[in-house]
Amino acid sequence: MTPNRFAWTFTVGRESIDVNGHVNNVEYVRWMQEVAIRHTQHLGADVRAAAMGLTWVARSHHIEYRLPAFEDDEIELRTWVGSVERVSSVRRYEFRRTKDDQLIASGETNWVCLNRETGRPVAIPERLMAMYFDPEDEA
Repeated sequence: MTPNRFAWTFTVGRESIDVNGHVNNVEYVRWMQEVAIRHTQHLGADVRAAAMGLTWVARSHHIEYRLPAFEDDEIELRTWVGSVERVSSVRRYEFRRTKDDQLIASGETNWVCLNRETGRPVAIPERLMAMYFDPEDEA
């Protein structure tokens, strides 16, 4: 199955810069969460998950920093679901500077599907996970 990819482009603001003059590492995690939410909303998967009584929580994050990013850099953050297990999925990310398409960071988050009422992990419904993949692959 081919993942349904999503991209969000933004400009690095002053508030994201640390004492070393480049983007603070915590910002990358914040942006990873933001693009995951935007992707899920774009697909309508947030509405479907809520209707099923489900939610997602992060189990772990991994980021590899390759180049620094600076104030006023325009960043394209690309994301897709890379793999799916019974109750979790791994979402992948690429941060690219738009002016030269340089990869500045890459990462992944392990997301766990929970029952909203109990807070316990549940098997990801196939009809929910299918929203994150290209339906053309089913033919």
